Amino acid sequence: MNYKIACLWMAFVITGFVSQAQEFIPLWPTGKMPNTKGMRLKDSINNERLFQVGNPGMTAFFPSIQENKQCAVIICPGGGYHHESFQISGFQLAKWFNTLGITAFVLNYRLPLSPDLVHRELGPLQDAERALRIIRANAGKWNLQPNKIGIMGVSAGGHLAAWLGNTGDDVAAIGDSLNNVSFRPDFTILVSPVISMGPYAHKGSRENLLGANPTKEMIDKYSMELQVKSTTPPCFIADAFNDKAVDPRNSLMFYQALLEKNISTSFHVFPQGGHNIALRNNPGSTQQWTALCEAWLEEMGFVKYNEK
Repeated sequence: MNYKIACLWMAFVITGFVSQAQEFIPLWPTGKMPNTKGMRLKDSINNERLFQVGNPGMTAFFPSIQENKQCAVIICPGGGYHHESFQISGFQLAKWFNTLGITAFVLNYRLPLSPDLVHRELGPLQDAERALRIIRANAGKWNLQPNKIGIMGVSAGGHLAAWLGNTGDDVAAIGDSLNNVSFRPDFTILVSPVISMGPYAHKGSRENLLGANPTKEMIDKYSMELQVKSTTPPCFIADAFNDKAVDPRNSLMFYQALLEKNISTSFHVFPQGGHNIALRNNPGSTQQWTALCEAWLEEMGFVKYNEK
């Protein structure tokens, strides 16, 4: 009998630990979510892809207490602003960050195609701003440094990550205590990113975000290579020369804009990988992107290893 009780208690402890390690954190208090028509939508998931976000939030992946480097990153999964590939460009990356001692938050951001959005193009940014504010406001609780909180994006998620780094527009204020918390990320990591809404735009991402016939003003406003500022955070970029889905000139134009503003950047274009640069199993030298990213994070002072 005592053995059974012990087993049940151990199961309870393990379950509690797992739930803490992967905790889902809603972004908005009930009735306070901005830019909504008041529809009650449900999350729609199929084949490890999120096609509709009814409850914007983030899944938290915490490293062990002993390995915590007090650094955090929000991960914006890709999917052309049509869906979010939360497993391959979200959860898998979060688990890798945990091995580096970095806390990771996979963002479920509202997609522009949501029928609930009043302004389709603002939904993703509102959720990203709110997510970063929540993390920074809870830095003490989660043993994080508030000046070591970054954002990562893959494909269209890279556009959202670059957008958050560039923007000074507060579109997430709802009049609560987080209004005074900065939503600026301290660093940005982009993998095969969508950047431009202009000549080299990924047409699907542009149409999903801005509609079929955006004005020139809209195209310029949402082309991240045109929005880089002196306050844009340092950036790591990994791309592939043979990417046929998102023209790698997106990354090149963003790098050039960062260079012109004297923003420190680590820019890597690998010969192979296409639009399928993943955590592992990449061809040739593309496999080195994670080691380069880890070295960059240490070089920039966001994490420290081999401390005595």
